[in-house]
Amino acid sequence: MLALKQGDKNAHAFLIEKYSPSLMGYVFSLTNDKASAKDILQNVFMKIWEKRERLAINTSLKSYLFKSAYNEFINHYKKESAIIKLEKKYHESLERIAKDSDDEALEKIMSEIFNEIEKLSPKCKEVFLLSRKDGLTNKEIAQYLNISVKTVEAQISKAFKTLRKNLEVKLYMMLFLLKDCKM
Repeated sequence: MLALKQGDKNAHAFLIEKYSPSLMGYVFSLTNDKASAKDILQNVFMKIWEKRERLAINTSLKSYLFKSAYNEFINHYKKESAIIKLEKKYHESLERIAKDSDDEALEKIMSEIFNEIEKLSPKCKEVFLLSRKDGLTNKEIAQYLNISVKTVEAQISKAFKTLRKNLEVKLYMMLFLLKDCKM
């Protein structure tokens, strides 16, 4: 432990090598997803390295690692839940707009949305379209693009944040005009 605190990369590598198999099995039992388990485990070891000088382990090292893995799983689960809630709100909003709009107005709204999607960065746009247009899961997108599930989640969150920011006023104005047109 002293060698790790002093920044010995070999000590960190030894820690990873020794505990990864058992931690991987544990985290996989929590996630049921190999890619997520790998991401969680990578984050655990990365945080240990980043906090190595301040590490204060009051239990056994193994217990500390398992508790860290569990806490990282909880953080991952909360982020995943937040993304799912955000996606649900997005879909509900689109459904509401579709129900309240005639075809021509809906085409205008969709055109505006697609224009904003086109303005996203290439990687963000690609991930977002694979998710929304092609209906791929985050795991499928990660495998297809050879990136981590966490990167996929970050790109989708970034896309939603950008679209919400850029479309908020425009969509409100369109909805206001649609109400006037229906009268």
